[in-house]
Amino acid sequence: MLHKLSTFIFILLYVFSCFLSKKIYAESLTTSTQWQLKTMAGAPSLRGSAIIENSLWVTGSNNAVFVSQDGGLTWHDKSVISSIKTGFRDIELFDKNTAIVMGIGSGEQSVLFKTLDGGDSWQQLYQNKHPQGFFDSIAFWDRNIGLLMGDPIDGYYDLQKTTDGGKTWRRISKNKLPKFQDKEAAFAASGNTLIVGQKGKAWLTTGGFSASVYLSTDFGESWQRQAVPLLANTQTAGGYGLVLNSKQQLFVVGGDYLQRPAKYVNMATLADKQWQVVESGQHGLRTAMTCQNRTCITTGKTSSDISFDDGKTWQVLTNQQAKKDDQGFYTLASSQQLFLAAGAEGKVGILKFK
Repeated sequence: MLHKLSTFIFILLYVFSCFLSKKIYAESLTTSTQWQLKTMAGAPSLRGSAIIENSLWVTGSNNAVFVSQDGGLTWHDKSVISSIKTGFRDIELFDKNTAIVMGIGSGEQSVLFKTLDGGDSWQQLYQNKHPQGFFDSIAFWDRNIGLLMGDPIDGYYDLQKTTDGGKTWRRISKNKLPKFQDKEAAFAASGNTLIVGQKGKAWLTTGGFSASVYLSTDFGESWQRQAVPLLANTQTAGGYGLVLNSKQQLFVVGGDYLQRPAKYVNMATLADKQWQVVESGQHGLRTAMTCQNRTCITTGKTSSDISFDDGKTWQVLTNQQAKKDDQGFYTLASSQQLFLAAGAEGKVGILKFK
């Protein structure tokens, strides 16, 4: 009996020591790790980001595009020269030289440009012609098949699909979409409003008084709507960004950009086919989230949070170099344990984990 009790106590102590070691390790990472910050020329508001290996791209206001091909050590201005003045809120990166950027705005300000030479030259790929049209996000499964999300037209979201790399687009039939909810809204906040996944899956998130996630399982040809437990009591609240963690578990983040630092539910996840609130600390608006292996980061203009267990538990990720209420970013991307963030006034941040 004494031997069994000793064994049980030993096991308890071992489990506790493992838990404590993991906790200390995570805390040491968050306290010792700092964003490497740089400011892009002209201080644009940066809302789009993308990474493939050491190729890093950020996009934003005034046709801004900045590119680093050495993991963020040096940056080059590859902004689009065009008579169309827009803000690039999303980017799809196919390889270190090939990318599509998405501009936003009413009517013809919503536009796509493409480069094949790392941003040295750009060609207009597609332009919205509908006066009510307003692009929100793009996402591609491969170089040819992709989706474009736009604000509602005729009572339904303007969801378009391409099968030739963006040369031509076809609007998804309205009878394959849920009808636009009362006081619903979509936000072109971070390039994470629309994402795609394995086996033809795709998701988009919306806000307003009807915080929702829409799901497609057939490469965007039909969609279903699910309500999500995020803040949804104003026209500017709701879902702002989506991500899949290493287990392909879906997360949605959001809040209210008019109440950025306030305390409210800003993250939910789909577990066991049910949407559940994630206890992330409720540190205000979160517009983007990204994951590499088990490490996930979420951010908003005022601050950021980090998780080392696929988004189950969260800690504040400090940014001591930034001023108060501007310690976070608008957009995030990651690849091979390299995390890229971009935000207001041309601010770009990089984190590297071994």
